[in-house]
Amino acid sequence: MCRAHGTAGVFAADAWTSPVRTPVYYPDAVTLAPGTDPAALLARIDSGPGASVKDSFADLDLRPFGFTVLFEARWIHRPATPAAAAWHEVADPDALRAWATAWDGGDGNAAVFRPGLLDEPGVHVIGEPDGSAGAVLTRTGPVVGVSNVFAAQGDGWPVALAAAHGLYPGVPVVGYEHGDDLAAAERHGFAPVGPLRVWLRP
Repeated sequence: MCRAHGTAGVFAADAWTSPVRTPVYYPDAVTLAPGTDPAALLARIDSGPGASVKDSFADLDLRPFGFTVLFEARWIHRPATPAAAAWHEVADPDALRAWATAWDGGDGNAAVFRPGLLDEPGVHVIGEPDGSAGAVLTRTGPVVGVSNVFAAQGDGWPVALAAAHGLYPGVPVVGYEHGDDLAAAERHGFAPVGPLRVWLRP
């Protein structure tokens, strides 16, 4: 997503960080190893008001730096098993605009999905043929990550899982959810496998 917005993040052993503010809904830093030093992490981002950090292991304490917990969530994992639903892959800017409008639900942030995202290797914007549900799939190493799951009614997991199996048969699916969305994922065969936390500086 950051590359689609012209921003290049930096990977290090302990974290991914962006020296400039990331698009709305996306963190400025993501920890990649437990025990990351908070001060060293925040020194690599714009840590002023509006900054956010995905604490992948839920082991940071950013309160001394002015952050509060935005939400607690759980990493989820689902073995590679088929799912039945009709789906298609969004392949052009006009279709992406329509998909993003449906995903956004009127919140005014549909423009966060830019056409450059469609050119990213391993990234798939998928949806039901009528546009009523969708998700983003990202192939990373031995798994397929799923995010931005939505549906006008019910939930978007059937189309997300059908697309994941269709594109990458035999590959497990991972992501993170909380609250009602976590409960929906569990109904579709996901199991929580660990905690994470997202911090925000008001």
